[in-house]
Amino acid sequence: MQRAFMALAVVLFAGIFAGIVIDYSERQSLPQLAASYVKLVPQELGAPNIITGILLSYRGFDTLGEVAVLFMVAAGVGLVLGKRNLQPREAGSSESKEAIASSEIVQTGSAILLPLIAIFAAYIIMNGHLSAGGGFQGGAIIASGVMLLLLARPEIGLDHDFLGTTESLAGVLYVLTGIAGLVFAGGFLDSRMLPLGQFGAFFSAGAIPVISVLLGVKVGCELSVVIDRFRG
Repeated sequence: MQRAFMALAVVLFAGIFAGIVIDYSERQSLPQLAASYVKLVPQELGAPNIITGILLSYRGFDTLGEVAVLFMVAAGVGLVLGKRNLQPREAGSSESKEAIASSEIVQTGSAILLPLIAIFAAYIIMNGHLSAGGGFQGGAIIASGVMLLLLARPEIGLDHDFLGTTESLAGVLYVLTGIAGLVFAGGFLDSRMLPLGQFGAFFSAGAIPVISVLLGVKVGCELSVVIDRFRG
């Protein structure tokens, strides 16, 4: 009976996807809204990366809400899992001795990869206005480096006080940057509060690179805390 039900479910899903594929036709032109963004972002914001321009300027308030949700997730995980790992573990302590040591391959690989991950995260964050990337993506890469560090060195504990302070500071600066957009430009998180610079240059697109850095630091700290909380 169970196999028959699973087979029926597979057939139904196959029919749904077959209908989607058969009726699919590639767009020959952009929708009106997308076309307007493609035109406005380079002209008004000076950012070649249209997605980043939309997320960090036109929809900057929504992005702030998404970061607030991530903060609530980190806080919720901390409340559920208790007060474990609030302080860094000291080498030689009974807790660090109980941690399962990683293999030499993992430790050597992490020593090679961690600097590369850090450089790549910085590149993704700081070049988000020019190419694919941005604060969210870079923050996730930072958290992946932290995960690798914890896998290679399980005796190490993250300093949650430092991460919390850094995350809070980045959040406050993020909001203040948004208010500065209201005062010196046309709206909340309006990146034109700073000069747009030369289109395509590293120092360009107004305040978008600044916002991207603050977002990357905030997301990286929050995800790192979540990862550390889930350690056994």
